[in-house]
Amino acid sequence: MKRFWKPWGIILLVLGMAALAAAVKPASTQGRPDRPEGKDKTLSPYFVVLTGDPQKDLLPLKSTRAEVKIAGTVAAVKVTQVYQNQGQKPLEAIYVFPGSTRAAVHAMRMTVGERVIEAEIMEREKARQTYEEAKKEGKTTSLLEQQRPNVFQMNVANILPGEEVKVELNYLELLEPEENVYEFVFPTVVGPRYSNMAAAGAPETEKWVKNPYLHEGQGPPYTFGLSVDIRSGLPLSQLASPSHDIEVKYAGPAAATVSLKDEKTGGNKDFVLRYALTGDKIQGGMLLYPGKDENFFLLMMEPPARVSADAVVKREYIFIVDVSGSMHGFPLEISKTLMENIINGLKPHEFFNVLLFESNNAVLSESGSLAATEDNKRKAVGFIKEQPGGGGTQILAALNRALALPRTPDTSRIVVVATDGYVHVEPQTFELIREKLGEANLFAFGIGKSVNRHIIEGMARVGQGEPFILLNPQEAVKEAARFQKYIQSPVLTGIKVTYEGFDAYDVEPLNLPDLFSLRPLTLLGKYRGSPSGNIVVKGKTASGDFQQKIQVAEGQASPDNAALRLLWARKRINRVGDLTHLKRGRDEGAIKEITQLGLKYSLMTAYTSFVAVDKVKRADGQVVTVKQPLPLPEGVSDLAVGGHAPGAKYKMGPTASLARPPGPMALKEEVARPPTVVKEKPSRPAPGLKVAVQILGVKGKIDKSQLKQVLDAEAFRLAACCEDARKSGVRLAKEITLVFTIGPDGKVAGEILPKPPLASEALTQCLSQAVQGIAFPRPAKPVVVTVKLVLKDK
Repeated sequence: MKRFWKPWGIILLVLGMAALAAAVKPASTQGRPDRPEGKDKTLSPYFVVLTGDPQKDLLPLKSTRAEVKIAGTVAAVKVTQVYQNQGQKPLEAIYVFPGSTRAAVHAMRMTVGERVIEAEIMEREKARQTYEEAKKEGKTTSLLEQQRPNVFQMNVANILPGEEVKVELNYLELLEPEENVYEFVFPTVVGPRYSNMAAAGAPETEKWVKNPYLHEGQGPPYTFGLSVDIRSGLPLSQLASPSHDIEVKYAGPAAATVSLKDEKTGGNKDFVLRYALTGDKIQGGMLLYPGKDENFFLLMMEPPARVSADAVVKREYIFIVDVSGSMHGFPLEISKTLMENIINGLKPHEFFNVLLFESNNAVLSESGSLAATEDNKRKAVGFIKEQPGGGGTQILAALNRALALPRTPDTSRIVVVATDGYVHVEPQTFELIREKLGEANLFAFGIGKSVNRHIIEGMARVGQGEPFILLNPQEAVKEAARFQKYIQSPVLTGIKVTYEGFDAYDVEPLNLPDLFSLRPLTLLGKYRGSPSGNIVVKGKTASGDFQQKIQVAEGQASPDNAALRLLWARKRINRVGDLTHLKRGRDEGAIKEITQLGLKYSLMTAYTSFVAVDKVKRADGQVVTVKQPLPLPEGVSDLAVGGHAPGAKYKMGPTASLARPPGPMALKEEVARPPTVVKEKPSRPAPGLKVAVQILGVKGKIDKSQLKQVLDAEAFRLAACCEDARKSGVRLAKEITLVFTIGPDGKVAGEILPKPPLASEALTQCLSQAVQGIAFPRPAKPVVVTVKLVLKDK
């Protein structure tokens, strides 16, 4: 067990924000891609342009709806997807959608007209073969596959013209409160995953990454509905959603029904519902399920109270911050605020370093961590704040470099990685952390309204830390303070569990990590014989040794606790799945165990799938295949797909180089860098000029406040152009006027005209490239903008 407070210990903090890109080819009848397919040789995202003609666009998903019933600590969820065919030929729809990382998907059914077909669970390859054969035979069929623990793919074939097909799936999820607050999350959209994997020869299990996306600001082309029915044993309090506008109807102090106010919007961000129980209680204790062949138990033990630690511990923080294209704008601003609050909260006796990454990475201090002086903290905050967000998301290279940074002697190290997690290398990331983390704890921060919770939670789990999810800027200050509280005063460490007179086995998890937050200790397992005896939990708090005994009794058993069977199986599958590591087929023993668990408990896994086949032949087997285009998550810009940063041209791929216009920092790639200490210097100093941007005139309709905000964010690039010109001997006027046209795509169309014309062609070209690289707000029609650049020495 790792102990972060030991002087040689390390705590790694991973701030979750890597919202990166993944791509898919549209069917020939489904809109048109923004770029030619021939140029797209990787599993990277692409945009689809809708024509507005349903005969051409063929958007198969009509609606998706979730019906949630929460009883005590278990949420039972039914998801209903309705597919339609507005074309002239039989259709095959492919829809990639998210799910909870803890979802135990245990049933699926398909409705065709009046016929309801229950799906069967099969080994993945057999289910796919059954689906393909039924599709070829002209039978309506559906296939549900797991691509990641939180990413599923639905295929529905032979949807006839003018017809609708309904598919339902059911899953269970265990809700564990934190700081006495329960949270239910229903993800609605899979963010674009960054990938530089070649499309040719890519494994079938990775091809889901290549999915079409709509442009920033375009809402889902389908409706999203949701209702939540809560039945608690204690009165509810503080019931609210930080993500959506909801309506709440109470059926008593311990019962409520929640619905969305608007089902036409909201399908592009996670639905989050939070509530507490009166008196800050939690629904803990012991639950037993005596099954036919196996008996199961669930222990949720209320944690001890947090005790403030008196000892002063020297800590070293390594902050790993994602500044890739998917982080541009809203997510990166949250991350900057979070990092500023954490860094400014460091104590004088502590040390820290910062690594920023996108396609490449850069370190604040290559020679080692810096003392947390006020001057060093200001430098670090400035280092982070000057990044606009752009490029790909090479998270593995960043982690490799960060974990090899020199350590400050006699300190407990804390590494913080900030990312939205939009990558598809989750197994490789977990493996890297296992191998190179050392004596450390890793905390992961997910930033954004629809982050990849699988990688955020997985990094924290592997690093024996805690995950954090920030939905909006208002949460940054609160979460920074919560993180510092966790580090300063963990709740319980060195946790050990023993059993007295209770024959428990196959208990999950195998080992309980140190408890930083106020959340219950949760154990799921099996038991033999009659339930009796005690479960003994031991550990250490800041005030000394801790021990608690939980009695096991026959009265805790009930057939109503049947969900424990599936929840245990899902927990075991997740743990064993972590051990399969890098690629399918590497650990045959783990694959066999997961497959057997999936078939025995009728659960979808990476190796078992649900398939439903209508026995009636209804078509000739010739279908038009359409991949359902997805909206970008709210707050995520087009850069998550295109990868280009404002004012910069990025080349995606493992050997990418940031060909930025003149700017204050150049990131140097470290993909294959050995762990040696090399002094890295910025390619140029920060510009000595400051540029203030004034909007003189706008011809057309555009959001002027957003326009000003974007221009202000990119002013440092314009300043860098002017600084380079001045250094080359160009005499600069105090003011430069630029005139340019913004097209409906948010990009500058045509020439950029300086007024009066500048004497330097190089300066004209540099300013033009900087402005042309900016992602502006999208007007309905072209808009002519006139701006003045006011130059001042810093």
